Amino acid sequence: MTTAARTAPSPSNTRPAIAVILVISAAATLFLFWLIYVHPASDAGSTRYAFLPALNAILNGLSATALLIGFTFIRAQKIAAHRASMMTAFIFSTLFLVSYIAHHALHGDVRYPHDADFRAFYLCLLASHIVLAIIALPMILVTFFFSLTKRFPQHKKIARWTFPLWLYVSITGVITYVMLHLALSRR
Repeated sequence: MTTAARTAPSPSNTRPAIAVILVISAAATLFLFWLIYVHPASDAGSTRYAFLPALNAILNGLSATALLIGFTFIRAQKIAAHRASMMTAFIFSTLFLVSYIAHHALHGDVRYPHDADFRAFYLCLLASHIVLAIIALPMILVTFFFSLTKRFPQHKKIARWTFPLWLYVSITGVITYVMLHLALSRR
């Protein structure tokens, strides 16, 4: 038996780990919906921490950039650089989530003005962003699980779907921020 065969992960059942990932993802999604739509903002009228939406957009943009760099590295078969880029994207996305939660806990939801230009486009883009973010979260976690447990065939199979979803969510997060910021600044 070769060394590679001995160090390869056993084909153990991954269902329990994936079930935990799905439960965590569902709980996070429900928590965010509660935070945004039910929980009263603790400091809604305040301008403290007004930088958080811009920070969220920056973190989304940095995540998208790291994703694209990671994609370039894997295409060039630079595995270590790919891994570092994807970890960087994950860190930026995690920091985004923390900042996003803080913003909504403090300031609540900010709505696109009814009379602003491009409202229908914004709402469609935002809806696709939200739905795909909900789908992307467990996919990202499962993709990382497969990578970290050295299940590379499964990792590669799901990463083909995770990458474009994650990239779309990151980019549309920046676009929706810019659109909302411009619409509010014209008032």
